[in-house]
Amino acid sequence: MKRFLKNTVLGAASLAALTACTSMKTPQNIEAVETGKGYQSQYREPAVARNSMGFLQSSMLNESSCLPEAGGSREAIAAKWGGPSLNGLLGEKLSRNDMVQVTIDGDDALSGTFVVSRDGTLKLPYLGAVPAQGRTAVEVERMLSNALVSAQFYKNPPRLTVRITDFASVVVGVKGAVFEPHAVEVGGIAGDALDTGRQNALGASTEGRNLAAALRAAGGVRPDADLSSVELHRAGRVYRMDLRGIFDGTDPTDIMMLSGDEIVVKSRHCFQDELMRPGPISPPGVSLFLSNLTQPATGNAVSAIGREVRQTPYGTRFMQAVVDSNCVGGSKTTNANRSAVLFSRNPITGVSVVIERDIEDLLRRGDRDDFDPYVLPGDSIACYDSTVTGIAEIGRVLGVVGTGLLLAQ
Repeated sequence: MKRFLKNTVLGAASLAALTACTSMKTPQNIEAVETGKGYQSQYREPAVARNSMGFLQSSMLNESSCLPEAGGSREAIAAKWGGPSLNGLLGEKLSRNDMVQVTIDGDDALSGTFVVSRDGTLKLPYLGAVPAQGRTAVEVERMLSNALVSAQFYKNPPRLTVRITDFASVVVGVKGAVFEPHAVEVGGIAGDALDTGRQNALGASTEGRNLAAALRAAGGVRPDADLSSVELHRAGRVYRMDLRGIFDGTDPTDIMMLSGDEIVVKSRHCFQDELMRPGPISPPGVSLFLSNLTQPATGNAVSAIGREVRQTPYGTRFMQAVVDSNCVGGSKTTNANRSAVLFSRNPITGVSVVIERDIEDLLRRGDRDDFDPYVLPGDSIACYDSTVTGIAEIGRVLGVVGTGLLLAQ
């Protein structure tokens, strides 16, 4: 009986070893990613013959499917920002729930601190509502002065000032070529971060309610975004803004958002490498979902991998993320030939893709940039141990099982 069990265990071990040596099937994708038809041209696997291929063809493949930029040439960027259609957007504009200080010379009854109502108006005692939503403090001063004269509080316009003392948060709709299109809330002050010195001073300013903040809150712009003509829908009008200079610092301004605004980012339907870098309207980083096996890390906890995700900078490529997740290195003789799989999704079509790469091959390819995709928000990575490590692990498990069977007799 013992001999029979011994032969059975040895036979099973041999079969397992042979099975482990066979390669897994190539992942099947609906999109033709190997020919550059997926979201990233880097998904494909080009030929590695150095004398029969051009290097770094990703940009060329991307450009072949790009829609023209709706905003025209980049030379028009200064004219677009300085055009009359955008002048009305510049400056600090009031929105509902903003706080203002109204001071009328010699009139303590009407002077005071007021909050812009939900209907976008400013309501002073004994005076009709004054429109404030989307207007500057200077414009509200003029309208308030005219209202006081019309209501016969004064024969001549009084001396008065309107100063913004606090900007409230606003809710803005963001849709189109962003990673998380939805209504976002931007601006405002966190409770324990209240700066009493600034609150007690006259005047107010904020960067948290700007266009860039709203785009970041919606996950940041995708690499297929058309930054030449980003639309702002406000009060029934559509404003088109050229944001192509925002990454190199030539974009001169950032529009302040108002409650009820809607931002629309169109898509060029192609992957633009130049947008895969940190910037004012990029995702703050990439949260990767990881799955790691036994080598070279013995577990997620000891390798400092969180229970669910790991953070990497935006613009990280697959190889960098694999290194960051402790899937590379170890003994060359037993652990070199590992592989890694990237689970991603085409954000335009919603179709998932699975990309498998041999780690050592990825390390040594001269055409690495054409073979090494970027990781995007929400991507997942799985690492597979080398063949030798797999055989050793199977042997360990079968040894435990065989010992248990022998002891049971």
